[in-house]
Amino acid sequence: MQIEEFLPRFGETWGIVGALGAMLVAALAGYAVHKIVFGILRRWGRNSQLSVAHLLDVYLESPLKYLIVLLMVLFTGYSLTFSYRDPILHTLTIALVAAGAFLAIRVISFARELIVNHYDVKAENNLQARKIYTQFRIIERILVFVIVLFAIAIALLTFEQVRQVGVSLLASAGVIGIIVGFAAQKTLGSLLAGIQIAVAQPIRIDDAVIVEGEFGRVEEINLTYVVLKIWDERRLIVPINYFLDKPFQNWTRVSTDLLGTVFFYLNYNAPLEAMRGELDRLLHDNPLWDGKAKELQVTDVKESSIEVRVLVSSTNSGNTFTLRCDIRESMITFLQKNYPECLPRTRMEVVSLPKSNGQARADEGEALVSKNR
Repeated sequence: MQIEEFLPRFGETWGIVGALGAMLVAALAGYAVHKIVFGILRRWGRNSQLSVAHLLDVYLESPLKYLIVLLMVLFTGYSLTFSYRDPILHTLTIALVAAGAFLAIRVISFARELIVNHYDVKAENNLQARKIYTQFRIIERILVFVIVLFAIAIALLTFEQVRQVGVSLLASAGVIGIIVGFAAQKTLGSLLAGIQIAVAQPIRIDDAVIVEGEFGRVEEINLTYVVLKIWDERRLIVPINYFLDKPFQNWTRVSTDLLGTVFFYLNYNAPLEAMRGELDRLLHDNPLWDGKAKELQVTDVKESSIEVRVLVSSTNSGNTFTLRCDIRESMITFLQKNYPECLPRTRMEVVSLPKSNGQARADEGEALVSKNR
């Protein structure tokens, strides 16, 4: 190889190595700047009454690091001239767009946690907390969808071929808009439904609902579907439009407090006053009763029995169900031990009928069966 051919290649190689070394130094400088900036933010978070230091570490440390390092490297790269400069800087530009989108998403999550942490979703009376949490959860997912969409669009526009196609499509934007509108009709409808649910809030996170005959709690609200946790640990996936188009039961729409009923079918000689006294004793000793409602009434009379209804209240649907079971079991035990005669039973009575008009009969009498329940 001649010296005239070797020197240009040697200079080109060292130019690339020097540029990469300069960008590596810029990356280290960016990392140092990140440490300084984030150290100031962490110190502010510790001194703040909001105690946001942990949230800063969880949500903002990594995206800030990537963003600052990439910015420093790109500024350095654009100020240098070396071989393969354009593809390297193009790749770093796309990475910068991704880092910016990542930071924007984490900022939204940080703001959501900062606000939601002021409310206790696990409290007994958590209506306001669930309202705020649901609103921020849905809004967060919509904003994340929009940020990702814009980030992909910006990354694609960094390619010259895509920009040229985009300019040519502007001339037929009307036709393309109609086609895209029809194609994305369901997706856009789901997004609008999510916004409606965030504003009107027919359902919230942890609401107790009955959908298609299934009782469960709202576990997740996503952009296109809702996840219900059924009492037996199954999950029911429901399209989000369902809650705007079809009727359903929401037991905790206004308050978590619920009334529960227990029915008994007894004989006419049922000891109502004794049952009321036993109900008072059972509720007084049961921590699930909230003290707001307590009734024992005869709600129906039939030819062979009476219907006795016990009405009680509790703080939420789970406690109400358990309280009803406790009352039902304890009252049945009470009646069996003290008033077994009032429990429903079937009585058989055989009556012999006399012969009439001298007619001979093969049997000695006819049996009449009467049933008393």
